Amino acid sequence: MNTILYIIQKEFRQIFRNKGMLPIIFVLPLIQLIILSNAATFEIKNIKFSYVDNDNTSFSRELIEKFDASTYFNVLAKYPSKKIANSAMLKGEVDVILEIPLNFERNLLKNKQTDLAVTINAIDGAAAGVTNVYINQIIQTFNKKVHTTLMLPSNTPITYQNITSIPSFWYNKTLNYKTFMVPGILVLLVTMITLFLSGMNIVREKEIGTLEQINVTPIKKHQFIIGKLFPFWLLGLVLLSVGLLIAKLIFNVPIVGSLALMYLYTSIYILVVLGIGLFISNFTDTQQQAMFIAWFFMVIFILMSGLFTPIESMPNWAQILTEFNPIKYFVEVMRMVMLKGAGFSEIIPQLSKTFAYAIIMNGLAVWSYKKTS
Repeated sequence: MNTILYIIQKEFRQIFRNKGMLPIIFVLPLIQLIILSNAATFEIKNIKFSYVDNDNTSFSRELIEKFDASTYFNVLAKYPSKKIANSAMLKGEVDVILEIPLNFERNLLKNKQTDLAVTINAIDGAAAGVTNVYINQIIQTFNKKVHTTLMLPSNTPITYQNITSIPSFWYNKTLNYKTFMVPGILVLLVTMITLFLSGMNIVREKEIGTLEQINVTPIKKHQFIIGKLFPFWLLGLVLLSVGLLIAKLIFNVPIVGSLALMYLYTSIYILVVLGIGLFISNFTDTQQQAMFIAWFFMVIFILMSGLFTPIESMPNWAQILTEFNPIKYFVEVMRMVMLKGAGFSEIIPQLSKTFAYAIIMNGLAVWSYKKTS
């Protein structure tokens, strides 16, 4: 036990002695948490809206005013022709072109129907789909108002039989997107820091030549690995603590679940990440190699974790692969415990899989580490 404590003491001294490492561990993750939580959002706002009004009547102006009043659209310009509007979209000046046909009002008054042409920049397919929903909602609202006006004589009293829905928003009453994103971003930062540091730690010993000196000492393999990884395990928990503090104080993210349960799961999850980092370091000779390999797997894990895109929307084969993604379970647990107040019984499936993952990865890491004298 004393041997492990001496190794841990040595590792902490090396960490705090390296002035360039401290900002990477403590400062940059906090800046990233604050910036990414504000920037990473699926909400579509300030859509650059333009229109071609071939009718120029009260009805067409009223329709444009509805788009102008919406918080989602920024009505930028009126174009005299569709050709000029298309040219503006080609240059990236507008995202949506609404073309109101000639005789728009007359057709509504006479035939009770007409057509509108909407052109949407769909380079970003997801954003285009959301934009289309916004446009249809505004047009449908306008359409209902017009039909109500046209179908009733002016001297007819209007009676409505209203059906009122009262929505109840659970777990995110204010519909604040940061409430959804902050737990996920916190997972991302804890994972990245612990993976990169553990992956480069033993490789650094190889580069400076101290690993050979350690290998010829009577230190046992498990003592060396525990002493090497424990400081980063502890740093991961410190990062979680600081991240939770920022989430509460700056973003006002509710923490309705048990903090002890979050720390219990995180302590096991970090073992998974440290095992992966150690496994990578055993097969690399330089810190650059370890960084590139760790980043390769990190990108795959992040994109397939459900952090930014729903897992349910992925193909079947991708959903099967996500079962082997440890970040997926961490994201689920953090959101379940922080936002839903889930208890131990609710996270047993994620906890058991993560625990098995930790045993397998650390077993492989210890097995692949060769202590030769």
